[in-house]
Amino acid sequence: MKNILQTTLLLIISAVIISCNTKTTPETITETKQPNIILLIGDGMGLSELSVAYYYGNSISNFTRFNEIGLINTSSANHKITDSGAGGTAFSCGVKTYNGAIGVNVDSLPIPNIVEILSKKNYNTGVISTSAITHATPACFYAHVKNRGAQADIAKQLINSEIDFFAGGGMKYFTNREDSVNLMIELSNHGFIINSNNEIENNNAKYGFIFAEGGMPTMLENRGDFLPNYTKRAIEYFSKSEDPFFLMIEGSQIDWAGHENNAEYLIAELLDFDKTVGVAMDFAENNKNTLVIVLADHETGGFTLATNGSDYNNIKPTFATGGHSTTLIPVLANGPGAENFKGIYQNNEIFNKMLMVD
Repeated sequence: MKNILQTTLLLIISAVIISCNTKTTPETITETKQPNIILLIGDGMGLSELSVAYYYGNSISNFTRFNEIGLINTSSANHKITDSGAGGTAFSCGVKTYNGAIGVNVDSLPIPNIVEILSKKNYNTGVISTSAITHATPACFYAHVKNRGAQADIAKQLINSEIDFFAGGGMKYFTNREDSVNLMIELSNHGFIINSNNEIENNNAKYGFIFAEGGMPTMLENRGDFLPNYTKRAIEYFSKSEDPFFLMIEGSQIDWAGHENNAEYLIAELLDFDKTVGVAMDFAENNKNTLVIVLADHETGGFTLATNGSDYNNIKPTFATGGHSTTLIPVLANGPGAENFKGIYQNNEIFNKMLMVD
């Protein structure tokens, strides 16, 4: 009996010691929240376009804040040179498809996009663009159509999509439509608060902002800080929820400036995009559970920063084409899983790399 009592006492003492030595402080609690993902697409932004921030900006470029760097091949399924539809679909759906496709494969069949996939995992989602919100790149993250030109159909798909926050242009695709349907009313009926000037509260409402008939004004037309400001506004909205978020932000008009071979326009748009990258990185520095990715769907204009004559201190922006090129595109990443974005690979691998951190 004495031995049994001694054994029992020793077990009790051991249990107490183990219990006292087990740390239950917050520092030992494993982070279980899925990471936020902020994807910034500088449409048409090749390496020379990105380099603009280093020679024309008034401050140190926000691109310098990234350590993980890769390169992607942007060719589409049937062309060496992609358009934004196939390029955006590669990012959003993980497949190579034909030029002009939005969220469909080479057989024109709809395929799940990252917004639809992450929404099933309780992610809040958003898209912001300086083009129409129905334009090719943003459309790839919520719509499925055979041809990017079907912006009226794309607008209808936004209403029933998993998108919780959007901002951009494209009002003409929501009102004054050929089918006489006012999609602004439909958006409200589906839980969207449109163009609110009030502080955004996460009260189970969705938010939409449409500020132009087509694309947003250019930076040369005094668009101002729309892109960085609404990026910040979206992040603040998402941060009021305990759920993670996915946010795609497009600097659309870097591409448009390249098509025009307009260096002044391109430089202004690129610096605006660089400023927006800074907003995302500022948030990520305070919220370490945030992956920030910066890339482009393709390069536009064959842009380069060349010497002006024999003066090697004088840069002359030049263009080689009015269309897209097939140059490899830089990928910058920071945050959880950023190391996965190093190397040289195909553009559709971006999709899987984003889902790997989930």
